[in-house]
Amino acid sequence: MAKATKKQALGRGLSALLKDPENDIQSAKDKNADKVIGNIVELDLEAIEMNPFQPRTNFNEETLRELASSIRELGVIQPITVRKLGFEKYQLVSGERRFRASKSIGLETIPAYIRIANDQESLTMALVENIQRQDLDPIEIALSYQRLIDEIELTQDQMSERVGKKRSTISNYLRLLKLDPIIQTGMRDGFLSMGHGRAIINIEDQNIQLEIYEKILANKLSVRDTEALVRNYNTTKEVKIPVKKEKEQLPIFVKKGISTFSEYFGHKIDVKVSNNGKGKITIPFHSEEDFNRIKKLVEGGK
Repeated sequence: MAKATKKQALGRGLSALLKDPENDIQSAKDKNADKVIGNIVELDLEAIEMNPFQPRTNFNEETLRELASSIRELGVIQPITVRKLGFEKYQLVSGERRFRASKSIGLETIPAYIRIANDQESLTMALVENIQRQDLDPIEIALSYQRLIDEIELTQDQMSERVGKKRSTISNYLRLLKLDPIIQTGMRDGFLSMGHGRAIINIEDQNIQLEIYEKILANKLSVRDTEALVRNYNTTKEVKIPVKKEKEQLPIFVKKGISTFSEYFGHKIDVKVSNNGKGKITIPFHSEEDFNRIKKLVEGGK
């Protein structure tokens, strides 16, 4: 507790330093910049403006209320990040949920890390930090990647290094933007997963994509079912849910005897029987010791 109080006191002291017009820090070379940059500073919420580059557009009201309740009890545990725009003027880089929740319960200050960056650097920081730290939906992540390509002119290889994701992962997210906008909205609202989207994207015709989307919602199809539906369409050009093959029924004599085998060997035994009445019994084992145990059972039965 003493450490936390000391850190808060330090943050307030740095805040006072920033409010002194003679210490208007604008670059890392300015006097006292080393005391502020990299440290936690208590900033007035009213001195912070929203970030126009924020990639997150959906904020769940219930989770915001839960976060606000946590902040009321424990305070802001993880500082937000801002960039300095001018004297006592800052712009949010990351931490908008903490910022919104703090304002909603009437806090006047919030702990923050201060960065000094131009607009392009701010956009890059906002996008990269949100991709890494926030629970964005798949479409928001895809849009963030696309903005890094369009506005920062990063290649997928460069993005891979920045965000610590495989290039193939980034490519899979970007492909989601080829989905019909209605399907993208469905993903953002949680009606279907990224796995569903990756299956649907294998269909170029967006009208067919929407037909498949409707089938997913109406029939509550799993990702595997959706993949099968897409494969079926690519073969037949019809949007029909493939009929699942019924499991082959085992003969009555096998059903009656299989439990005896399972109890004897101490494992669930798999039995397959063909149409001509011939079959195969599979006895699983989980280790060398287990194999030797089963071997002794067989030898003892001779």
